[in-house]
Amino acid sequence: MHESFAPPASLAGPVSFDAPLLRLERLGAACLRDAELLALILRSGSRGCAALDVAEASLKRIGGCPELVRMGYHDLCALPGIGPAKAAALLAALELGQRVAGVRLLPGSAIRGPEDVYRHFHGRLRTADREAFFVLLLDGRQRIRREVQVSVGTLTASLVHPREVFREAIRESAAALVLVHNHPSGDPCPSREDREVTRRLVEAGRVVGIEVVDHVVVAERGFFSFEAAGDLHP
Repeated sequence: MHESFAPPASLAGPVSFDAPLLRLERLGAACLRDAELLALILRSGSRGCAALDVAEASLKRIGGCPELVRMGYHDLCALPGIGPAKAAALLAALELGQRVAGVRLLPGSAIRGPEDVYRHFHGRLRTADREAFFVLLLDGRQRIRREVQVSVGTLTASLVHPREVFREAIRESAAALVLVHNHPSGDPCPSREDREVTRRLVEAGRVVGIEVVDHVVVAERGFFSFEAAGDLHP
């Protein structure tokens, strides 16, 4: 026997938007398909095509929901049925989701270990298609003073020089710092270049009197900590 369900008057609207909305109200967002969630963000379809149809066609065209986070504004606008307003709404929703998923370290927060660093950066870097290099500037009690992005590299390597890494640290009178970069491949294992860069920066830190307390490689499939692995001070 099927339960009858009459939509409340407040939810009156296009069927294409209303059906996923009612399912969300009854079952919760976790029970909705990717296309239904996307249809709720789009809210309306295009001429002769319902929002759910646009959502399903878009996901099929790009290869599934995970690919959405790799797309830019103009890529989304190019999808049939998704114009500038829908693309902007979708990018805003994706950015909010990534911010909620990450546990950000605020100025004054103490770093307890590489897991904190990984959670701080993972939401932003897990789908990046370029390596980026960051530095967390710390005070004498290893509390965060500021985050600095040093470089955005190529597909395979970041371009990092000690001058750029330590410039802001010296300006801020930081006592220590944590090096962070991502691997677009998804594999956090450090490369030979990663090890050489780490060695060079640790030595530079000794010269200027600013300790490098860790170098954390962030990737889709986890992280690697030079300090935890015993590779920071060979």
